[in-house]
Amino acid sequence: MSGEVLTQAEVENLLKAMAAGAQEAAAAAKGTGSLLTPPESPKAGWKPKEKITPYDFKRPERVGKEQIRALQTMHEGFARNFAAALSAMLRCMVEVKLTSVDQLTYSEFVFSLENPTCFNLLKAEPLEGNLILDINPSILYPIIDRLLGGGREAGPIARRPLTEIELRLVSRITNLFLKELAHAWENVLPLKLEVVQVESNPQLVQIVPPNEVVVLISFEITIGELRGMLNLCIPYNAIERIAARLSSNTWISYARRQPSQEHVEQISRTLRGSLVEIQVRLASTRIKTGELLSLRVGDIITTKKDIHTPLLVLVEGVPKFKAFAGAYKGRKAIRIETMITDPIEAIGD
Repeated sequence: MSGEVLTQAEVENLLKAMAAGAQEAAAAAKGTGSLLTPPESPKAGWKPKEKITPYDFKRPERVGKEQIRALQTMHEGFARNFAAALSAMLRCMVEVKLTSVDQLTYSEFVFSLENPTCFNLLKAEPLEGNLILDINPSILYPIIDRLLGGGREAGPIARRPLTEIELRLVSRITNLFLKELAHAWENVLPLKLEVVQVESNPQLVQIVPPNEVVVLISFEITIGELRGMLNLCIPYNAIERIAARLSSNTWISYARRQPSQEHVEQISRTLRGSLVEIQVRLASTRIKTGELLSLRVGDIITTKKDIHTPLLVLVEGVPKFKAFAGAYKGRKAIRIETMITDPIEAIGD
């Protein structure tokens, strides 16, 4: 105001205008019944200001928090199993970590990908529609180089579509991914997964409308110092019918369900062909170190064990049976007498 001084009348007019504006704002707040203004009397049940979250109609949240948590738990286990299988295939240490489980629109997902990329269109019966598996070139080409016998040092990342030979090698990775994914989902829904199309440009494939909600499950793959992303895109309409199965309570009930007779028989058949180490403990005693060093062929070590007491039979180091020594067709043998129910008590025998 370059040196101008207000008169007393002008100052009083400004103060009156400010007071009138404050009264109008207070009256408007009371007239609209705003929840953000506390009542005049604290005794009337005053509450703190409520937090208002804006809702974006372009990105509706159709997947509940329980479903998101169930998907996260399920795919954390999948990441560990896929990392072990991929490590065995590449014969090097591979780390697969679940980074996020988000919901967004299909157009946002497509425009977030690189071009070109490895864009796999999946068929997952009995789910409706298709799923998307995207493998980032920054980790895909080092894996291909490893499959072709390359060393730990990777060359520059190629920015081009995959060749026919590279597609054949990539199919080994995607088939391994689908196998572990079906295993992760088997407690919720048995899935029959297969790759129906592979594209390099993600914008050429549109499985759902651009504004349709999808669930994006992102993994980070680490091989040495190399890192890259692997994305699994599941449209909401594909899992809408089974959304109830993806609740936390249902997930816990699936995990705690009783084993079926078919599973028990399958495990029994597998165990019957297993090779185990069996040991028979004849007796135990204590001798001095000098006596041990002076032992010769034909020497006899005396023990306190009675020949009429049974011997201890251990299976993989665990006491399982009591038996007596003998001979069968000219060979040394044992005859099982009883089964041990408490291995801890039998260790002292």
